[in-house]
Amino acid sequence: MERDLLSSTTPKTPLAQWHLGREVVLREAKALYNLAESWPQEFSQAIELLLRCGGPQAPGCVLVTGMGKAGLVGQKLVATLASTGTRSHFLHPGEAFHGDLGRIGSKDVVLALSHSGETEELVRILPTLKRWQTPLIAITAKESSTLGQAANVVIPLGKLEEACPLGLAPSTSTTVMLAVGDALALVASRCLAFTPEDFAEFHPGGSLGRKLSHVEEQMRPIHACRTAEERFTVREMLVQVSRPGRRSGAVIILNDTGKLAGILTDSDLARLLESRPDEALDLTLQEVMTSQPIIITTGQPLRHALQIFAERKISELPVLDEEGRPLGVLDVTDLVGLIPQEQQQADSPSTPLTISLEHRKSA
Repeated sequence: MERDLLSSTTPKTPLAQWHLGREVVLREAKALYNLAESWPQEFSQAIELLLRCGGPQAPGCVLVTGMGKAGLVGQKLVATLASTGTRSHFLHPGEAFHGDLGRIGSKDVVLALSHSGETEELVRILPTLKRWQTPLIAITAKESSTLGQAANVVIPLGKLEEACPLGLAPSTSTTVMLAVGDALALVASRCLAFTPEDFAEFHPGGSLGRKLSHVEEQMRPIHACRTAEERFTVREMLVQVSRPGRRSGAVIILNDTGKLAGILTDSDLARLLESRPDEALDLTLQEVMTSQPIIITTGQPLRHALQIFAERKISELPVLDEEGRPLGVLDVTDLVGLIPQEQQQADSPSTPLTISLEHRKSA
């Protein structure tokens, strides 16, 4: 009945197309569920081989191979393995037969993907792997296939019906292969005790890399920030801290030893001038600053700073060294896209760094 729905008629209406698309996903989901319900015991043996050769301290790497759509899945698995702590490379079976077998070392393991287990280009390299005694993990439908019989460990997928309306194009089979490969990569990663810090080393670019970087890598360095000594008056501070370019919304206040004495946000300054316009300019920064602002120390992961921004609803976060000297400032406007959306909506130029002046007076 399901095959009839997929192949009987051409879906000409939006509703028919909707039903057909849903049916494709349901068929692939059902295949994944069935595999999970009968999860192969051989999986743990495959993990053992991966850990033996591909971990950070291991002597070899994982060579993933496959042809056609299975090969494309293999290339994705290589990326997943490599980014989660297991060294891996893709080996095209056709190119392997014409010289690329030289990529395989004595300490490596081969992970081969083929639904039928009879892919010609893959089958042709099996005698060489056997002669070299290279460990072989096979992800294939049947253990009785040529690939299955040659492998040291077989993860059998069982009988699968492709979700393709013609029952021909790899769809269900590649989805299941991908899921099994992800399971291998992620379980191996957990066994290797792969940490967020390790992940950051492999992902220095993009928003993900920024989240996993350290605060000093993302802060505005102190020379690019507005700074003033605590003995300055507000008037002197306004004259001396002018700086070209995009500025942070706070002035870093230093004591006579160069350590952080406090912070004065643009919002604090605006409230001060509104509440005490006649005398505000002649007050010292020591009198009006927030003397115990929220800070973070160098070497901390940026994700800790993002958590502080989200929880404390602040806009600037001074970064200090171990002796309390400011090295720079994290500004929320530089981190748009990394913090939760609700925090971005809450933060604005009027958001104070800490408690308001009125609150400090009442305290």
